[in-house]
Amino acid sequence: MSLFKDKILMITGGTGSFGNAVLNRFLKTDIGEIRIFSRDEKKQDDMRHEFQAKMPEVAGKIKFYIGDVRDIASVRNAMHDVDYIFHAAALKQVPSCEFFPIEAVKTNVIGTENVLTAAIDAGVKNIVCLSTDKAAYPVNAMGTSKAMMEKVIVAKSRTVKPEKSKICCTRYGNVLCSRGSVVPLWIDQIKAGNPITITEPTMTRFIMSLDEAVDLVLFAFENGTSGDILVQKAPACTIEVLAKAVTELFSPGHEIRVIGIRHGEKMYETLLTNEECANAVDMGDFYRVPCDKRDLNYDKYFKDGDKERNTLTEFNSSNTELLNVEQVKEKLMSLAYVREELEAWKKEQAK
Repeated sequence: MSLFKDKILMITGGTGSFGNAVLNRFLKTDIGEIRIFSRDEKKQDDMRHEFQAKMPEVAGKIKFYIGDVRDIASVRNAMHDVDYIFHAAALKQVPSCEFFPIEAVKTNVIGTENVLTAAIDAGVKNIVCLSTDKAAYPVNAMGTSKAMMEKVIVAKSRTVKPEKSKICCTRYGNVLCSRGSVVPLWIDQIKAGNPITITEPTMTRFIMSLDEAVDLVLFAFENGTSGDILVQKAPACTIEVLAKAVTELFSPGHEIRVIGIRHGEKMYETLLTNEECANAVDMGDFYRVPCDKRDLNYDKYFKDGDKERNTLTEFNSSNTELLNVEQVKEKLMSLAYVREELEAWKKEQAK
């Protein structure tokens, strides 16, 4: 018997890459129902038909709800009888958030507040929210909105007893082959006979698979304490190494063109800030950043401080394990998307 036996799980932004990964992982288990909450009826219809075709015996467990996290009434409408929530709805593209920052605030900050308020009111037992490495030391609108989202999550966790609603947050880096990510773009560029474009060769990024992203959320679900931010000890690589790995798999010697850094991009990403490291708990493959449980009594802030702190310093994509081309190729080949695209490409080339 699993923790999800006969339970109702709701995924906000559920038509995205993460939602699809959860469905593939859970649909054939003893879970009772998975609710997909999103605002795009076309993506919902596509997902409905996809899972009816590939998992017809369990596709009936998926229930679709049209709504928007910006509209708390639509969130409440989907929340009845829900046991658990994975909150993945977000605006994630750095350039678009840079040009439309208020839209990022509406979805990432206010939307999260709406989901948590509705969940607490509905008595949802466990809520895991998905954040990003860009929330640590944010320099762009997307990261700033996600940083505020994390503040909302931690603040909300203080307002409700954890035995009623446990609220945790996960923070992770780039998910390989997720929607809008760079690897599918490069594969399309190779197939079109165009150079693949990279911003800055020495830029580093954490990399993980969709399955690892789901693993992190499940770890937070089972092991997190309300108010925690949980981080996976992910490896990283330079953009140049990632590009070379893709070209060596699909088209050895393919041209790589450097186009320069985009709006709001960082040279490296941070999963744990130096300040968070002061209290971070090492949990093996993960770090846990516990919520600051002090109340709003300002006298305590003047009289009491922390006498000791951990020796761990900032955990970023330049000081973690850096993968080489062969290691990245191995990671890419572990992904079904890459294997399928490569097989189709080889068949096309053999004609």
